Amino acid sequence: MKIATYNVNGIKARLPVLLRWLQETTPDVVCLQELKAPQENFPEEALKDAGYQAVWQGQKSWNGVAILARNTQPELVRQGLPGDPEDEQSRYLEARVNGIHIGCIYLPNGNPAPGPKFDYKLRWFDRLIAHAAGLLASDAPVVLTGDYNVIPTEADAYKPERWLDDALFRPESRAAFQNLLAQGWTDALRKLHPDEHIYTFWDYFRNSYGRNAGLRIDHFLLSPHLESRLVAAGVNRDVRGWDKSSDHAPVWIEVADEKV
Repeated sequence: MKIATYNVNGIKARLPVLLRWLQETTPDVVCLQELKAPQENFPEEALKDAGYQAVWQGQKSWNGVAILARNTQPELVRQGLPGDPEDEQSRYLEARVNGIHIGCIYLPNGNPAPGPKFDYKLRWFDRLIAHAAGLLASDAPVVLTGDYNVIPTEADAYKPERWLDDALFRPESRAAFQNLLAQGWTDALRKLHPDEHIYTFWDYFRNSYGRNAGLRIDHFLLSPHLESRLVAAGVNRDVRGWDKSSDHAPVWIEVADEKV
């Protein structure tokens, strides 16, 4: 089973790129972030024509998350991250597909830091950590994937010294990510590629993609059930170079079928 995550940075503008990528790579499940579209403007019919059914939570102009599944309907489990009933930002979605529990994450950016946006990022991270603990305790196969807006280590950034004061690389953000991992989650890309410089995001400025001046901020965290079934992981880096593409590239994993 192939599962992917892709921050599309505006689904209306990126729909041709998304459809081309789906056709060329045929992932079984896709988590999307930054739809930047209200609920009613999600391109449900275009995705159905491409063979994908979906659940989604839109938001006008900002945020927005979706989970797609090829030739099957995702079973919606949750819209929104628990812990703050007043939080109206569309950043978290859960669904079950073919026996796997999938959480789609668009974690707050947090800049400028310090400041209110960074405080919100850390509160959101605390809520994610609390919810993730419950998912682990359920003893189900779980994937938590998406745009975490966190650079975990210096190896995950081109010239990390340039990011020291950025919310993505501040010690508080990195510590929160490590606290999440410490619950028992596995960073899928680092498990299979421990020493490689792997990036998932390249800024539109200063020819970042051409220079490979990127960041790894899109992550796959796997519960122990799935960690043992992980067989491959990677980034569709070339998609970032397509015309009118997002500043992120799709990230994917493959997991073996569960043994019976």
